[in-house]
Amino acid sequence: QVRLVESGGGLVQAGGSLELSCSASGPPESLQRLQGWFWYRQTPGSQREEVAFMNSAGIVRYDDAVKDRFTLSRDLAKNTAYLMMNNVKPEDTGIYYCDIWPPGALRGQGTQVTVSS
Repeated sequence: QVRLVESGGGLVQAGGSLELSCSASGPPESLQRLQGWFWYRQTPGSQREEVAFMNSAGIVRYDDAVKDRFTLSRDLAKNTAYLMMNNVKPEDTGIYYCDIWPPGALRGQGTQVTVSS
């Protein structure tokens, strides 16, 4: 089973930048089936929302709230995805989780991002 670990969160001022990482590990045959990457955000009292998704072709879709500010990228050799967050806003605050497609990975505990105004 693939295991996911998020990192890179922290406290950042509005307008600043932060880069999150999502590392996938596990059996090689499982990692070879990895086709897509998700980044989600969860805030207190709200449902988890999709921030960005990259498919196997490398095409990314973004939530309108983060489009033109966030960039999802991947390093296939490292089985790692990144979320570069630029010009962050207080409403970007939350716990960020990653996931993969196809589903079935053991998810991580997320990484906390706090944006101060």
